[in-house]
Amino acid sequence: MLRETVLLSCLALGLCAAADCNTTTHDLHKNLNLKRHHAKMRIIGQSCKEIKDTYNVDEDGIYYLITESGVVYQTFCDMTTAGGGWTLVASVHENDILGKCTRGDRWSSQNGDDPSKPEGDKTWANRVIFGTAEGATDDDYKNPGYYDIKAKDVSIWHVPNNEEPGLWSNSSILRYHTDTHFLDKYGGNLYHLFKLHPVKYGMGECKGGSGIPIPVIYDEGDKESTSELYGSAVRDEFEPGFVTFRVFNSDKAPMAICSGIKPTGCQPQYYCIGGGGYYPTGTLVLCGDFNAFDWTIFGGAGQHKAAQKMIDASMLLFYR
Repeated sequence: MLRETVLLSCLALGLCAAADCNTTTHDLHKNLNLKRHHAKMRIIGQSCKEIKDTYNVDEDGIYYLITESGVVYQTFCDMTTAGGGWTLVASVHENDILGKCTRGDRWSSQNGDDPSKPEGDKTWANRVIFGTAEGATDDDYKNPGYYDIKAKDVSIWHVPNNEEPGLWSNSSILRYHTDTHFLDKYGGNLYHLFKLHPVKYGMGECKGGSGIPIPVIYDEGDKESTSELYGSAVRDEFEPGFVTFRVFNSDKAPMAICSGIKPTGCQPQYYCIGGGGYYPTGTLVLCGDFNAFDWTIFGGAGQHKAAQKMIDASMLLFYR
């Protein structure tokens, strides 16, 4: 029955003529799949919002985008959250929490702790791209949209590592978005924001909190559940309900993003991610994409450690 159904579908789509439809069911499925991909390639825009607005698309999934200069690439589009039109532009995936600023720590430094490289790999403010959209929870990911798309707001998802794209939304431990159009003040994306405010050692200092805090609307989770994702000993150092960009600790070392919170203290290494390439103290603890999320592993107080499900999740960054 399945083969007959597929044959009829192929005939209807013009993938085969009645005289030569003796193809195997496997081949027919393959042809149908190719047909779907070819149809999807005709739906293209510079962002997921453009695709949604132009073609009235409302299905989450992988789509084709094109940059202003004509580079075509694939990424994941969230077409449902808060009206949809969110473009996945990057993911931060901790491949080895024990490997401090080693290979794979693309959002901090892959070359160790080095005072001569205070910006580390400069990934937050360069045009280097890597990874794939489908593998965004298996490894770090950054596509051309990170610096090419002109957006107004961000959405952030924390998804368990190695999860398939179709399950990202439902399996997320935390999801939220901004709606203040704050990116209008910073060039339209995080690339320009971090150009203006570099993630670089010594470029700022902490005086009871720092950074660029933006209020958020929760799509999964709330203020209480956000606090519980971080160590109990540092929960009096932040206020949940925000996302904060480019903060400094008491040693003038930077972190790029504090997810779901606004720091009010000077130890963001325990609850913020991404950084530069130099940490004056605690090199074996602080250096890395997830900084000191694992503090207890290195002999510190267990109350500083982030929840294991936070350590074992990738942070996905979307624009709209």
